[in-house]
Amino acid sequence: MILVTGGTGLVGSHLLFQLLKSEKSVRAIYRREKTLTRVKNVFSYFSNDAETLFNNIEWVEADINDVPKLQTAFKDITHVYHCAALVSFEPNKYNDLRKINIEGTANIVNLSISHQIKKLCYVSTIAAIGHHHNSEKLIDEQTDWSPEDDNSVYAITKYGAELEVWRGTQEGLDAVIVNPGIILGAGYWHGGSSGNLFKRIHNGMTYYTTGVTGYVDVWDVIRAMEHLMLSSIKNEGFVLVSENLSFKTFLTKTAKSLEVKAPTKEAKSWLLGVAWRLDWLQHLLFRKRRSLSKQTAKSALSITNYDASKIINGLNFKFKSIEKSIEEVSKQFLKDY
Repeated sequence: MILVTGGTGLVGSHLLFQLLKSEKSVRAIYRREKTLTRVKNVFSYFSNDAETLFNNIEWVEADINDVPKLQTAFKDITHVYHCAALVSFEPNKYNDLRKINIEGTANIVNLSISHQIKKLCYVSTIAAIGHHHNSEKLIDEQTDWSPEDDNSVYAITKYGAELEVWRGTQEGLDAVIVNPGIILGAGYWHGGSSGNLFKRIHNGMTYYTTGVTGYVDVWDVIRAMEHLMLSSIKNEGFVLVSENLSFKTFLTKTAKSLEVKAPTKEAKSWLLGVAWRLDWLQHLLFRKRRSLSKQTAKSALSITNYDASKIINGLNFKFKSIEKSIEEVSKQFLKDY
């Protein structure tokens, strides 16, 4: 039986659908019952029999920091897809991020070892990969992480989680790590997922930035994970990026698909500098939730180009074009709204 953590998230819900279509026996972890409707909603996009598929999942209510409940979830499990994570770039959320992303992953790794799991797949992020100071150099799995860089709290804790997985491999656990770029997928139009970006673009955005980063379709992430788990590959990490695009290009393409006006004003570095400082001040004075940190402002201007040739060559993997992904997600967004 396969265990999926984070089953009610963007990656987890799409992964569950794929596993069920492949007639796998699946158990999934959830924390709050109300989040289960998200999974049913995603299933309904791709199947007329969403309810039946959903009912084939063995759900276990558990927190990845609740070891006794996790012990129950691991009973008779042979493979684990660890998708659960807290996504936040708010500096004041560091302790929460550390608790879930690092300590939670350590629990999953420890239980995988004690239950003699055949293979673990961990969903990390390109944020946990190192960066070159030369923006023209491609970033790949061999690029060194530097703790001296001004990394976001999210990146720091995801990198820490990867260290827990690599520690597990030293203790006999077979594992693979995937590092996706910004994941494009439908059904999660709120919170920290890319779906919220589609919503914001649809509502109207004035400013764009000139930074560059990597993007990937959610189904490419799922296919890569499944192929890696079925392969003999172990104890390796893989960048999952279909294309590197500037934020301006992505916003323009998405606005076109959503049939709305694209942003026309460039957010210069000085403007972002003022914005993140005002955001910090509002949090300090009024306890308003952070929406723009120093690190996210910096990344909006950074040019980071990623190289996914390792998985392309290793698995003869072909990525979906980001333009097609944008069109598909935009079409679903317009249906939902």
